[in-house]
Order: sequence, then C-alpha cells, then structure tokens
Amino acid sequence: MEKANRNTTGIIFNIQKFSVNDGPGIRTTVFLKGCPLRCKWCANPESQLVQTQILWDQKKCINCHHCIETCPQNAIGVSGTFIKINHNQCNGCKKCVNECINNALDAQGEQKSVEEILKIVLQDQVFYEESGGGLTLSGGELLLQPDFSRELLLAAKEEGLHTCCETTGFATQETFDWVMEQVDYILFDMKHWSADKHIEGTNVSNELPLLNMKHAIESGKTVLPRIPVIPEFNDSLEDAKEFAKTLHNMGINKCQLLPFHQFGENKYHLLNQKYDYENVPSYHPEDLKEYLNVFKENNINAFI
Repeated sequence: MEKANRNTTGIIFNIQKFSVNDGPGIRTTVFLKGCPLRCKWCANPESQLVQTQILWDQKKCINCHHCIETCPQNAIGVSGTFIKINHNQCNGCKKCVNECINNALDAQGEQKSVEEILKIVLQDQVFYEESGGGLTLSGGELLLQPDFSRELLLAAKEEGLHTCCETTGFATQETFDWVMEQVDYILFDMKHWSADKHIEGTNVSNELPLLNMKHAIESGKTVLPRIPVIPEFNDSLEDAKEFAKTLHNMGINKCQLLPFHQFGENKYHLLNQKYDYENVPSYHPEDLKEYLNVFKENNINAFI
C-alpha cells in the first residue's frame, strides 16, 4: 500500500482554519503558490508566482531605503516615491522584511513540508468529524505543485480526513488524474464556456479544464462546478445559457455562482501591479437573480 512521503515540501502562502465555503463542513484550507492562469480579476494575485514574493505597503513606508541597502540580490530599487521589487531577481531570503524599520514589507510564500502542514490541519480534527469537513487545497493551483499536493492529500487520507480541492483543471489529464485520485470532492472553477473569451480573460484556453472536468465526472468523482460571475466578461444572460448548455453536455446538473468581489484589490497595490478591475463595483446575490434563473430554466440547479 502506498504511503505518503511526509518530508515532501511545497510552497504555500496561507493556511485558513474554520473555512466553511471551501467544501462540505468545517475545513482547513491550504493555499498553494503558483498558477498557470492570469485571471484579470484574480483575488489572490500573490498566488500567481510559485516563489516567495515581497509586498510593499506605501502607507507604512518612510522611504528610508534601508531595504535597498539590505537586499543581497539587488532586487529592490526605487522609482520616484515607489519601491520597486524585481520578483524574478528576489530569492525570498526575507532579509528586507526582517529589517524593515516600519513593517512596510511582507513576504508571501514559504516552504513547508507535508508533515508541518498536517500538524496544523490535525489540530481541528474533532471539528471535521462533527461537521463532515476536512482538508481543502486551494491556491493558486494545486496542480502546479503536483508531487507536493498528492503527498499532502495522501497523508490526509492516511489520517482519515475528507479531502477537497479547488482547481482550474489546467493540467495534462495524466497529472490531473494522478492528483485527483486522492481527492474526495472537487470544486472546479469554470471561467468561461468560450475558448476565445477564456483566453482573453485568463491567458489560457479552456480546452484542458473542460476535458478534465468531463473526465472527472465520467470517472465518478464528486464535482461541483463554480462560476465566478465577472462584469463584462461572463455575466450576460446569453453567457448563463451557454454555461448551462456546456454543463448539460458534461452530464452535470448543479453549479455554484460566485459573485465578483473586490477583496483582493489592495493586494495589487501592495505588489505594485496594474489591476484591470480597479473600482469596478462588486456583485451581490440580488444582482444575479435573472442570471441565476436562466440556469434553473435550463434545468441546472444553480445556487449562490
């Protein structure tokens, strides 16, 4: 019988306890760094690169430039009143963070072993047992760190935990199947029904995600498609109709709608990155009533 290698390491950027929106019951969600997609509305832009990233808070910065002097990689510079961090040059040593006088720098992403993470996850085992919860892997994209993800999921199964993941499904079928063997419940992000629009919004095609979703359903996996409803991208009633048709063709009759929100807006400022959805109003459940009804009229049990 296969046993997990609990010394396997990966890079994560958050562990969130008592999650109730990332699968059934009470869960601990582990967020992995790295994603092959570049969604223009991404709420976790700090998750996109696999390596550690340094965030700079202009409001806290006193412009002493000690970070520039401290960085052994010469990865920090200045442009006017802005501190510029070259994430490709940075090696994640965190020396600048540790020596920042006014805590204006913060590091996102750290190397952790399966064993280290599991110790944290198992602290709340009693809550999982009472609620039917467990471990969820999110990101980023867990399929971009397949070895680490599989070992962590396998170790969780060895401890009797229910496993869940949130995935874009963007990976080869071989990699997808290999990791998903250890997943009980798949939350499958569905960005767009059209390949061209999917590329426009995420920089990649939806061919692999749709193939993997269909394959997971045909393999008997429990799959919940989740559609982020994004202004001017996939929020028309025609989009809702086409989503419903796509789901029907896959043999699935249920999905969750995720209204666009602005929880990640400030992170773009901290990363000094352009944000295409700056100041775009968030959607609320009441804004999506007609959109939701289109799914129901087409025999898809959609909920928010």
